[in-house]
Amino acid sequence: MRIVVAPDKFKGCLAAPQVCDAIASGIRAARPDATIDLCPVADGGEGTVAALVSATRGRFETRRVTGPLPEMKVDATFGVLGDGATAVVEMSAACGLALLQPEDRNPDATTTFGAGQLLVEAAKLGVTEILLGIGGSATIDAGVGCAQACGLPVILRDGAPVSPTEPLCGRDLDDVALVKHGRGSPVERVRITVACDVTNPLFGPDGAAPVFGPQKGATPEQVTDFDRRLRELATHLGKLKEANTPGAGAAGGLGFGMLAFFGATLRPGVDIVLGAVNLRQRLAGADLCITGEGRIDAQSLGGKAPIGVARLCKELGIPCVAVVGARGDGADAALGEGVTQILPIQDASITADESIRSAARLIAAVTAMFLGRAERGKT
Repeated sequence: MRIVVAPDKFKGCLAAPQVCDAIASGIRAARPDATIDLCPVADGGEGTVAALVSATRGRFETRRVTGPLPEMKVDATFGVLGDGATAVVEMSAACGLALLQPEDRNPDATTTFGAGQLLVEAAKLGVTEILLGIGGSATIDAGVGCAQACGLPVILRDGAPVSPTEPLCGRDLDDVALVKHGRGSPVERVRITVACDVTNPLFGPDGAAPVFGPQKGATPEQVTDFDRRLRELATHLGKLKEANTPGAGAAGGLGFGMLAFFGATLRPGVDIVLGAVNLRQRLAGADLCITGEGRIDAQSLGGKAPIGVARLCKELGIPCVAVVGARGDGADAALGEGVTQILPIQDASITADESIRSAARLIAAVTAMFLGRAERGKT
């Protein structure tokens, strides 16, 4: 029996590679003869670097870069995949909201400069492609700080060039007159693909500031001001097409910046990840796929990794079981997307806290129980 194990993380509990190990433990207990292919996955958000590095037997790299505030320094980790030609970067490692205390969250004062530094560091390693996840940002700077850090010439309205060492922040958007595609940037010859699972434009009622600004610490007055700044920036840069592209408003407009300044491609995160780990090829000839996540519910159908795995299994005619922390409202919809059975580790006999503390053991037990029943059903 050949089983592909392709779960996402159990958020706040186990990383995807740890979930893989727990499922594999259960498989070995019930079916010691099984051949197991461990393939942790993600949807482009938190945990993508860890999942892709593990799935491709790549490596981690850590660099000290600017944090979400210009005066901050953080040690940010990115990955190089097993092929040595592709790097995977999570912008939140440098400028994520989680790096700030609630009282320090203010998009006027935050920057994507550190994300640009990570792109440069990845490019210096000789990769030809960078996969960039852009969820969880503390910023609304339209990617100007990122462009600045990558060495793209940024010109202010008074004609002066921007200092390469003094990061631009959200408050500086009104002063930006031009961002050039300057030659000589370390990332010039690197293809950048952006994992983006929101469809918001740069500005307007569904734009970066109204939808995501409050969670980044923006006051109602700042939300209005940022929406104006972003609209005016896109207009005088002649980049309204990019501004209205679905996903341009992601990460405080970093989606727009990657389109407008770097010529990047925006794609659903789960598609990028499943392609990068060669899941289609790894599923070929498999008898079963086991996926999973911390909670499966109606929101899982909106681009979450286990549903992407299940849809691919359905296309290939491979049974796909989902081991999950909990089963929420709307979970049954997953059964129409290729999930053949949902196996929650939490039930009425234990609390949510207990299931979190004992997640690895429970995942192994549920997996073993399922495979044991399946084997007995054949005899």
